Amino acid sequence: MREDKNIVATIYLKDGKAVVSRDDFSPVKGVADVYELVHRYNDSGIDKIIIFDLSDNDEEHERNIHTIKDINRNVEIKVCAGGNINRLEDIKKFIYAGCLQVIVNGSKPNSLELAQEASKRFGKERILVSMENVDFAFKNRDALNEFFHEILLLNTEIFDALENITDVPYVVYFEACDYEKIISVLKRKHVRGIAGAFINDPNSNIMELKSQLSAGGIKMDNFDPALKWKDLKKNSEGMVPVIVQDYRTDEVLMLAYMNEEAFETTINTGKMTYYSRSRGELWTKGMTSGHVQYVKSLTTDCDYDTILAQVSQVGVACHTGRPSCFFNEIVKKEYIEKNPLKILEDVYGIIMDRKDNPREGSYTNYLFDKGVDKILKKIGEESTEIVIAAKNPDPEEIKYEISDLLYHIMVLMAEKGVTWKDIMQELSKR
Repeated sequence: MREDKNIVATIYLKDGKAVVSRDDFSPVKGVADVYELVHRYNDSGIDKIIIFDLSDNDEEHERNIHTIKDINRNVEIKVCAGGNINRLEDIKKFIYAGCLQVIVNGSKPNSLELAQEASKRFGKERILVSMENVDFAFKNRDALNEFFHEILLLNTEIFDALENITDVPYVVYFEACDYEKIISVLKRKHVRGIAGAFINDPNSNIMELKSQLSAGGIKMDNFDPALKWKDLKKNSEGMVPVIVQDYRTDEVLMLAYMNEEAFETTINTGKMTYYSRSRGELWTKGMTSGHVQYVKSLTTDCDYDTILAQVSQVGVACHTGRPSCFFNEIVKKEYIEKNPLKILEDVYGIIMDRKDNPREGSYTNYLFDKGVDKILKKIGEESTEIVIAAKNPDPEEIKYEISDLLYHIMVLMAEKGVTWKDIMQELSKR
């Protein structure tokens, strides 16, 4: 079975901000900041992001590490980082900042030594190397297979020489978009993907690029629908209603309709596209407002006559400026929340509110006032209580002790600026 080829975006980080390239420190156009750029990549079909730290001093290096950590909190695709790596500690910082892989510079004299240490410590699947010529590969052909998972090839003229030396897979960096050449390169056995300035452009249509490469015989991770338009049951107007839901929160955002052209456009571009019955025309959500909906999944109901779309919503869904079109309450009955994560987030929100708006007599504020040592002491005490309760055959006692421990852990999380989103993202990697 052939492995999907990757589309890899590159971010150059200078002083915590995204810049055009190693040589051009002007800001990336079309985005407010690096976080908006990352969200574009995350939603538009990019398979992997490589971040290069362009810092030239320790203070800037730490600032960039902090930015990379924030990026990893908000991205769901693979992130690899490199740049300013002089010792094992620098590799460790990138990994602890949430990067799944770290890339060393093959032109630096100590890169092999660092890779050996890092691959033994963290596993070779986490170590990559960038190369502009075959010197590094030629001198270290045995070590390449032993210590490196992948190569970032920055020179498109040395394919044959490299493949005669090693079978380590590689990603190729193209200066310009040349479909014929890209398709030819991607058909090579050891090529895992492509990168390039044209991919880094935040306005590039990555799903369209993938569709064109797929048409050229390249296996891509793009939408290959299990159901076709002909499989769906249409209403009297020849359309199918679409319920749109936020993929993170499950909030229902809006209801719209698709005809066949809208359906096919959505599949090909990865952006929700509808048919506007009032205007009598195709309508890609966000084309004028910027409030794009990136497709995460499309599912039909049991009768094949309604589509449920889970999307990543940029901005708001409603033309009134509200997050959801559904805000006009008719009736409402109070109920006890049973969603486990929602309960944890609600309690955490109350704890954060106490931190920001202290209340006299609040036990939570007492813990914050006493500081982290007191919070840690309470966590230790509650952990011991769980051990004792676990010896009791009655499960009720351990239920209360675990609740107490979770509360104190959330106080610690609030003190350290860690959210449940951070925790869930970390758990998802386990």
